[in-house]
Amino acid sequence: MIAPSLRIGELSRRVGVSPELLRAWERRYGLLEPARTDGGLRLYSPEDVRRVRAMQAHLQSGLSAAEAARLARSAEPAAAEPSEGPELQDAAELRAALDGLDAQGAHLILDRVLARYTLETVLVSVVLPYLRDLGERWERGEASVVQEHFASNLLRGRLLALARGWERGAGPAALLACAPGEQHDLPLIMFGLALRAQGWRVVFLGADTPLESIAEAAEGLRPALVVVSAIRSETFARERAGLAAVARDFRVGLGGAGAEPELAAAIGAEVLAGDPVSAAAAL
Repeated sequence: MIAPSLRIGELSRRVGVSPELLRAWERRYGLLEPARTDGGLRLYSPEDVRRVRAMQAHLQSGLSAAEAARLARSAEPAAAEPSEGPELQDAAELRAALDGLDAQGAHLILDRVLARYTLETVLVSVVLPYLRDLGERWERGEASVVQEHFASNLLRGRLLALARGWERGAGPAALLACAPGEQHDLPLIMFGLALRAQGWRVVFLGADTPLESIAEAAEGLRPALVVVSAIRSETFARERAGLAAVARDFRVGLGGAGAEPELAAAIGAEVLAGDPVSAAAAL
């Protein structure tokens, strides 16, 4: 069993629930069972994380807070995450909900898998496969503009909610931005979440960020890592001079499908290979 080590602020960030509401659930329903340090500081465990996520899922299904807390407390503690990960049915149900513009259904499925598995596992086994499938169907003309925009915006909002407070902490800082003209920021958000799970602090500039702005932010923040993402190699080639200028003073990682080793080596950067979660783990 993993010893309690999370302060309430970190617990709040992981589950997307305010510290005030967490304290209320602890006080009213006994949902959380923190350990206390000699100085009286509450420390929370992965089991507390599981309980909060389970309660969120029960609340989404329409149960009262008292009943949701009772069910969350009575469930078996998750001693270890199931090695097989989310079932194919979870991914299939998420696809059906998103393709059908069913926001409530999509959120319920995400609640369910997040209550049972770690965020990294959900990203690798559910979210990324769906996005790859959506992209392939888009290229074949089998997915509509409406479906693509709906799914992207719902997932972006959900992931950014999980990212709340990711800039806080004592770990090394990473500055994340999409290259100029690059609008696809979901992979970069997932990379940031995976980094945060390893203790990094994340400063996220988002889509279509001018290189001048990235350089200015880096000068002010002095991050341990600057990551620039793009899905096309032409984007990086066009911004080669600006990227090289940033790489002279900072560690720069190029992410996304457009990142090529040859250009990265030429400007003094590195390629963040693999999916967003494995790329973060490699750091």
